[in-house]
Amino acid sequence: MSDDVYRKLAKVLDTLPNGFPASDSGIEIKLLKRIFQPEQAELFCDLRLTFETGEQIAERTGRSLQGLEELLTSMWEGGQIFGIKFGDMKMFKMVPWAFGIYEFQLPHMDRELAEMCDEYMNVYGREFFKKTPQFMQVIPVEREIPARHEALTYEKVSSIVENGQSFLLNECICKKTQDLLKNPCDRPMEVCLAIAPVPNVFDDAKVGKAISREEAYAVLNKSEEAGLVHLTWNVQNGHFFICNCCGCCCGVLRGINDFNIPASKVVNSYYFASIDPDECQACGTCADERCQVNAIEEGAEAYEVIKERCIGCGLCVSTCPAEAIRLNRKQPEELVPPPEDEMAWYEERGRLRGVDFSAYK
Repeated sequence: MSDDVYRKLAKVLDTLPNGFPASDSGIEIKLLKRIFQPEQAELFCDLRLTFETGEQIAERTGRSLQGLEELLTSMWEGGQIFGIKFGDMKMFKMVPWAFGIYEFQLPHMDRELAEMCDEYMNVYGREFFKKTPQFMQVIPVEREIPARHEALTYEKVSSIVENGQSFLLNECICKKTQDLLKNPCDRPMEVCLAIAPVPNVFDDAKVGKAISREEAYAVLNKSEEAGLVHLTWNVQNGHFFICNCCGCCCGVLRGINDFNIPASKVVNSYYFASIDPDECQACGTCADERCQVNAIEEGAEAYEVIKERCIGCGLCVSTCPAEAIRLNRKQPEELVPPPEDEMAWYEERGRLRGVDFSAYK
C-alpha cells in the first residue's frame, strides 16, 4: 500500500499550529497507518479546525453526500476527528495530533500503540516545546492563592468549572500509556475532565462517564490530595478540559523532567513557591511527595525552591506541616497573558511557527 496519503496527512498535521514533525525513523507515518484507513486519511485532509455539518463539507469540497456523515461519524468514534451532536444535527472538525488525535486514542490504546506513541513523543515533545504560546497553563490549588491578589478567572479552577454545564470523567491517556509500557503510576488514573458550556452534551458518551459539577469538584479535590497538578489550555476563555497531571507520565510535565526544557517554555504559570528557611522543619514532604517537576531541593539547613523550575501549582504549600511555604504571584513583567481563545491561540502559534494554516480555518 502506498504511503502517499499518509504523507499528505502528516503534512496537513504539521501545517496546523501544533505541528507534527517528521522523524528519522518514520514513526509518525507508522502511527498514522495504525490509526487511519486510507479513505479516512483523505477525508481528514478536507476538514477544517472549525465545526461543519456533513452537508457543508460536501458542498465545500465537492464530495458526495452519500455515506459522508456515516464516515465522519465512524471517524469521530475512532478518535480521528472531533464531533458534537445537537438534537439530530452532527458537526465535525479536524483536530491536531495533540491535544486531539493522541488523547482520543484512549479507548484504542494497547501495548503496540503505546510503544509507538512513546517513541514519537521523543520527537514531537522536543519540537513542540520550542515555540510559544505554551499549550498548557497551570491552575494552582485555589485556596493557596495569596489573599492580597485577585486571581483572574482563567487562573481559578472554580471559574472554569462554574462556566461548564456538562462534565465528563475519563482516564488519563498519559498514565494509561505508561501503564501499558510497564511504568505504572501509583496516583489515580481516572482524573481527566472534559467540560462543555451546554447541558447534557456527554449523556451518551461512549468513552468515560458523565458526572455532575459537584462530582467534578470531588475529582479535583482527590487530585490535589494525590499531588496532581491542574493543567488546562493556555487561553483566557473557552476552556474545555482540566487535566490532573503527574511528573512521571504527563507528556507536558515530562518536557521539564525528561527533556530538561525550562519550565517557562513548557507551561504558562502565574505563581511560584517560596520556603521560609526559619520555619522549614526539613521534613522533605514538599520535595519527596508533592513537587512534580523537581523544583525543590535540600539546602544546608532548609529546603529551597528553584524558582526557574517551579510551576506555581501550590501542591507543596497545602501539605507543609510547618506552614513554611507560600505561593507568590510573579511580577507583572514576568506574566504573559494567554491568548483570548482557541483560534487566537492557533493564530499566535501558527505565526511563530511560520505556517500558513488558513486553508484549515
